[in-house]
Amino acid sequence: MTYGWAILVVIISIGALAYFGAISPQNFLPEKCVISTGSGLFCKEFTSSSSADTITLRIHNILPSSVDIEGITTDEPSCSLSSCTSDPIPSDGESDCTLDCSGGLNAKDNVKADLAISYKLGDSTLEKSTSGSIVMIVP
Repeated sequence: MTYGWAILVVIISIGALAYFGAISPQNFLPEKCVISTGSGLFCKEFTSSSSADTITLRIHNILPSSVDIEGITTDEPSCSLSSCTSDPIPSDGESDCTLDCSGGLNAKDNVKADLAISYKLGDSTLEKSTSGSIVMIVP
């Protein structure tokens, strides 16, 4: 009977910690930014700003030709491409692409969004697309 009470106390303690948010799984998720393999584009770094309602992605191009980013959108929060520092992105080059978020970003928000990226290779007029995801906590 003593072990039963001990187990009951442990279960109630864990339940209370989870209820008050002390052991929320959201706190243990790693921050990451991933663009689908095969596209030749990689998300090297990322950040966000709650005061400017923006997400910034540093995209690296490993393709042998330049890449012209046509658009980047996220589903939740609703964000779309505002500008890229280097457009087109040269071969083995990087560009910081800024996304404006219309719904706004709040400090300490957990963001888990799917990325939809459209781009053109070199001088091509054909548009390609790829996808990705981003998981982060807004500072």
